[in-house]
Amino acid sequence: MTVFTKTPDQTFFDKHPYAQTPEPPYYAVIFSNQNSGLDPDDYGVTATAMEELAATQDGYLGIESTRNSEGYAITVSYWRDLDAIKNWKQNVDHTVARNKGRDTWYQSYYLRVAKVEKAYCFEQD
Repeated sequence: MTVFTKTPDQTFFDKHPYAQTPEPPYYAVIFSNQNSGLDPDDYGVTATAMEELAATQDGYLGIESTRNSEGYAITVSYWRDLDAIKNWKQNVDHTVARNKGRDTWYQSYYLRVAKVEKAYCFEQD
């Protein structure tokens, strides 16, 4: 059976690695980057720490991320509103990690902020 719905239920999120976001509107921060390959161990530790720290921030809704074998990645974090994004950007530990990213871990990156106005899901059994 094919399921196509605007509002996924909890079982959908239990079976799939998607961020469990509320009904729109909310915001997405889309971070596309090319990893430099430098200091991969520190990068991994810091990325995990930042994901855990972000999850404690007011207004954080979730994250989805993927990386290919050449080090190109896209990470999308979801936030309740622009103030939550601003507060995350101003977090001291996040600022330190961003600076290290520019100095060491990233060859390039492109960050976008978008308002999510519509969301739906598909699942095939």
